[in-house]
Amino acid sequence: MRMRLMLLGGGNALGQALIRLGAEEDIGFLAPRPPEGGWDVASLTQLLDDTRPDALINLAYYFDWFQAETVDEARFNQQERALERLAELCQHHNIVLLQPSSYRVFDGSRATAYSEKDEPVPLGIRGQALRRIEQNVRATCPRHVLLRFGWLLDDSADGLLGRFLRRAELEQQLLMADDRRGNPTLVDDAARVIIAVLKQLDCQFPLWGTYHYGGHEATTPLALGQAIISEARPLHKLQVLEVSPQAHAARVDAADEPQHAVLACKKILNTFGIKPRAWRAGLPALLDRYYRHS
Repeated sequence: MRMRLMLLGGGNALGQALIRLGAEEDIGFLAPRPPEGGWDVASLTQLLDDTRPDALINLAYYFDWFQAETVDEARFNQQERALERLAELCQHHNIVLLQPSSYRVFDGSRATAYSEKDEPVPLGIRGQALRRIEQNVRATCPRHVLLRFGWLLDDSADGLLGRFLRRAELEQQLLMADDRRGNPTLVDDAARVIIAVLKQLDCQFPLWGTYHYGGHEATTPLALGQAIISEARPLHKLQVLEVSPQAHAARVDAADEPQHAVLACKKILNTFGIKPRAWRAGLPALLDRYYRHS
């Protein structure tokens, strides 16, 4: 890798997966420790003025954007301002910016898969913030790659998977939507995709733009939950007896969570040669790592 790579957010689950996978392929990252209050306008300005990497992978707010159960609008506003400055700095110093985003920029009103050409219409505060961040990155930093991921599952204790497994330890019945659809995307697979993109950018190919990636086999939260329990039961004592269907409209997050969130991944295949991997095949390793760390 000829590019000097900087990783913001090396301590979170996706950052750790990226560092792990990079080490296997002899790819290293500058991964500075964030200030005590997190990255803000002043600290980002100082960091990039001092270091000037060739490419920056921004996972600084990964947990808030992709895993947190609750949304803090004031916190998102502060992060948006920092991201505006980050995009300006990347443009000023000619740094490639790789910025993750999410299926949440869509409202889920269409049953067919969303492509990169579809106009985002986000539902909740998180999706709206991600949409504004995307717009700012495009307008400010032309040398960018925006990666929209499907349902990201990682091994963090308080993430989407961790919260589900804790409920499974305490409750005999879990209700999951059977009329939502999306692409489960395991954290190691997301890291693989980021590495593959960086390798081609390192070859000086100007492949700027927005790309979708989700794990192979779109499914429902019900089927995903049943698969997780099936794999987790031999690893840990669970109270849950069954994962039962519930309508999307009856879910507490129905106003914020897109009902249809399947992402079409043809563009990233045709441009980077990245093929979707089956999320089911990666579940055992993810669950094993979760229980070893918990």
